[in-house]
Amino acid sequence: MEGASGILRLEGKVALITGGARGQGAAECRLFAREGAKVVLGDVLDEDGGAVAADIADAGGDATYVHLDVTREDDWRQAVSTAVFSYGRLDVLVHNAGIWRRGSFEDTSVDLYDQVMAVNVTGVFLGTKLAIPEMRRTGGGSIIMISSTGGLVGYPDNAAYSASKGAVRLFSRSAAVQYGKENIRVNSIHPGAIDTDMGDQVWPDPESRARTIGNSLVGRLGTPEDVAYGALYLASDESSFITGSELVIDGGDTAK
Repeated sequence: MEGASGILRLEGKVALITGGARGQGAAECRLFAREGAKVVLGDVLDEDGGAVAADIADAGGDATYVHLDVTREDDWRQAVSTAVFSYGRLDVLVHNAGIWRRGSFEDTSVDLYDQVMAVNVTGVFLGTKLAIPEMRRTGGGSIIMISSTGGLVGYPDNAAYSASKGAVRLFSRSAAVQYGKENIRVNSIHPGAIDTDMGDQVWPDPESRARTIGNSLVGRLGTPEDVAYGALYLASDESSFITGSELVIDGGDTAK
């Protein structure tokens, strides 16, 4: 399996990617495998996740699927153990799993708020906590946290999600400060309007979708691959001097 450039940008690396069954996560898994990584993909969608791993294997890559509910510490322990047992190490962790729920502050129940924070924030905490020792053991690594432009600027009807993604942004910086001297880099990615299954929740009708495209500086929605290539850069040694940074992939939306 060979990358598009002929040079495998992740050769010899082992990556654990959450939310790998669909959308951005699946795109990241496929791209990382094409670029030489051994991929462990985790999700709660077992059938879809297994199909992604099988597709990667059919294309000549190496991937293993694990059931991973990011809110459960035991699931995280199993996922990290699978990476180390199967491939001997863990070099890259991509926190891609996340959920979005519509609602203003007044309309958001405590239960809904807690649900969003559990997946989007507690999941990031648990995975980082358990990945750090394995990265330390092999001399370093890269942790990539998928935040959102909703973690940078305010949007309407987005209370719980924006709060969670803002937390991820500063969690990333705090971890970067704490572990930089151990060659463990931590960065966040902030996608804007990306055409995924989650996007279908944000734009439930053709009119809202058209408005979003009309407001884009580049005249289109982003693709899962747009985000995957950003993650690839941060996972690779090309970004070895980058930590505590925020990569915005939004077609210029936050420039306005």
